[in-house]
Formats: sequence, structure tokens, C-alpha cells
Amino acid sequence: MDLVATPPGGEWSGRARYAAAMYFYQRGEMPAEVLEVYRISSRLDAEDAVDVLRLWQIGTDWIARIEAWRAAHST
Repeated sequence: MDLVATPPGGEWSGRARYAAAMYFYQRGEMPAEVLEVYRISSRLDAEDAVDVLRLWQIGTDWIARIEAWRAAHST
């Protein structure tokens, strides 16, 4: 979960998030439309795919999962 929740802005962070998203998709834990948002966002290191999901109003279960993880791991 660490990689898929990588904060935006770091070099290659978009690609790292997409690679991690592919892992969750392959395990059946992420729907295809959510993976597509990660794919589109993969070249945009400063863009948080979760923000795009919120904007497009898709992946509510995935958003809740990421937000719960971020809350549990914030300092």
C-alpha cells in the first residue's frame, strides 16, 4: 500500500503509483476504471490520482481505502 499512496511531487512518483495500482488490480482489489485513472496520471508526478478519482466521482471504495491508510500512517 506504501507505493500506491506515494505522495505526489516526487520524481517518478506517478509511475510508482501506477505500478502499485496494477498490483492491486491484478489481485482483484481495484476496478479497471480506477486503474485507468492511475494510468493516465502516471506521467504527472504532481497529480494525485485520488484527487482525480474524487473529481470524476468514481472509485469511492478505493478512495476510502487510501484515505484510511493515509490517516493510519500520517505523522
